[in-house]
Amino acid sequence: MMRSYIKELLYRYDCVIVPNFGGFITNTTTTQFVDGVFYPPTKKISFNGQLQHNDGLLANEIASVLNISFEEAVSKISETVSEWKATLEKGALEIDEIGLLTLNEENQFVFKPHNTTNFLTSSFGFSPVSSPLIEREEQKVIPIPTVTSFDEDYSNEETKKKSFSITKYAAAAAILLAGAFTVQQFSKNTHTNELAEQNLVEEKIQKATFVIDDQLPTINLDIAKETKETVFIIAGAFQLEVNAQKKIAELKQKGYTNAKVIGKNKWGLTQVSVGSYASKEMAQEAIETIREEASKDAWILVK
Repeated sequence: MMRSYIKELLYRYDCVIVPNFGGFITNTTTTQFVDGVFYPPTKKISFNGQLQHNDGLLANEIASVLNISFEEAVSKISETVSEWKATLEKGALEIDEIGLLTLNEENQFVFKPHNTTNFLTSSFGFSPVSSPLIEREEQKVIPIPTVTSFDEDYSNEETKKKSFSITKYAAAAAILLAGAFTVQQFSKNTHTNELAEQNLVEEKIQKATFVIDDQLPTINLDIAKETKETVFIIAGAFQLEVNAQKKIAELKQKGYTNAKVIGKNKWGLTQVSVGSYASKEMAQEAIETIREEASKDAWILVK
């Protein structure tokens, strides 16, 4: 069941983390041309076994769809992860339309993605297009006939006409070549004159000296440095605002009166903070107690 939730989230997000297991990451590629086939832009999926921290995205999706609490969703994920790890110890783990996971001799994940599904929504409806090969025909070069000498005895009226025609074309070609050479020489001279004028202007600018007699008065601004508490302990991240408010009410009942919403993360989830702290060390001292009393999946957020 969790496979379907991961698949749906990959359409909307670039990273989906399965807590205590790993993260599925997507990278968008451009249109590609391979072996005469144009492939539309797509999301290439990879797997990183080091991304095991619970960012709340998958658990919140399950809780929202099944209408259960965040903690119950985390528990379901934990059960599924245990089943997946047991399957990997025996062989391969197939994740429908996403890829195949196995373990190598060093007990590391080996992921082979499936390319049957395009998770890039902007490419929806596009399919590979074959391009026919373009055959190029060689053009035959017809040689220009050369002027040859004729014996006076064999010359006739037709031979004289051909000789005159060839001479006429040769003269026209010579005139065109001479004109082209003249235009090229004129363009070259014009370009040389422009460079000379530009160098002269730059030389004058470099020789110019600017002097400011009256110095501007200096202004001293005393800006008071304001320190803000930037370390929070997050109790959960929720897709629905109503679930976030429920979590705040639950925390306040347990004595955490500073519980509040501190905004949304990059995945659009509303984050609920148990409290803020002046340093990360102070937050680390308090987080174990919060995990035991209020939220076992609480984590530290530094803004």
